[in-house]
Amino acid sequence: MDPVRLTRELIDIESITGNEAQVGDYLHSFLAKLGYRSEKMPVEGVRHNVYATLDGTPDLVFSTHMDTVPPFIPSSEDSEKIYGRGSCDAKGIIAAQIAAAERLRKKTSKIGLLFLVGEERDSQGAQEANRHGPGSRFLINGEPTENKIGRASKGTLRVQLTANGRMAHSAYPHLGESAIEKLVEALHRLLKMPLPENPEIGPTTFNIGSIEGGCAPNVIPDFARAQLLYRLVGPTQELRKNIQATVVGLADPEFSLEIPYVKLRTVQGVPEMIAAFTTDIPALANWGEPVLLGPGSIHVAHTDGEFLAKRDLSDAIDLYVSVAEKLLAS
Repeated sequence: MDPVRLTRELIDIESITGNEAQVGDYLHSFLAKLGYRSEKMPVEGVRHNVYATLDGTPDLVFSTHMDTVPPFIPSSEDSEKIYGRGSCDAKGIIAAQIAAAERLRKKTSKIGLLFLVGEERDSQGAQEANRHGPGSRFLINGEPTENKIGRASKGTLRVQLTANGRMAHSAYPHLGESAIEKLVEALHRLLKMPLPENPEIGPTTFNIGSIEGGCAPNVIPDFARAQLLYRLVGPTQELRKNIQATVVGLADPEFSLEIPYVKLRTVQGVPEMIAAFTTDIPALANWGEPVLLGPGSIHVAHTDGEFLAKRDLSDAIDLYVSVAEKLLAS
């Protein structure tokens, strides 16, 4: 197989989260032709995870996700790089993992492949897969880590912050109560609120991702809402309490999603990194001891110039084989 060609073929199948059925069908057929026992694992509607094995229960499973963020960007390439949506996050990783599995199958049949839906939104595919954990010893999860092994991965806490007010004519603001003003003040206080730090991992970070509210400039707004995202370096009990206390009387926080911070296994001889992003790993506890590793840079993922260097793709195949062999021998 040609991993560059496979990467481009996968990129050219639009698979924005929720629309992964076609790329899943493609991978299911592709793996079956290579001689794997490939199966579709239904998740929601017509989409599905793809799970492939060679001979019974695998000792080690390569895994990453099939979905991408919007917008769809078709593939292109030059002498050094592959471009397009999902090139490094994570369709090039899929190609590298399949190529590594093909090389490893010459020595062992105890290798599996698991490709998931929904990672970019809520890890729904991983949650479903976890109900079917095969009892494997190790899971190598692929994300853009620049071919370094992740020593830890930050978690995620999503918060929806809602402020309510009273509508009135803007010429008479004293007759109303501006929800937007209340929300702005709540956000200002949250920006000044101290956040937890982990001496090994670094600080918790905070992003105001979206703001909405009001209906017209001449109407005092009675509703406003913001979507917030915290990147976690530890437990959230104290953080949640502090958020609630900081915005009390101004807005109501709803904690809509939490993915915990995790420490991960490393492998001697492989350079290490800290992943400031979250992965499917916390939702895949039944798939073995996790390792985080993959080609490409998270700094170009989710951008209009997303790319994967061909050299990094080739190096990742060698690295996946080497790390898998070390894990299986441990």
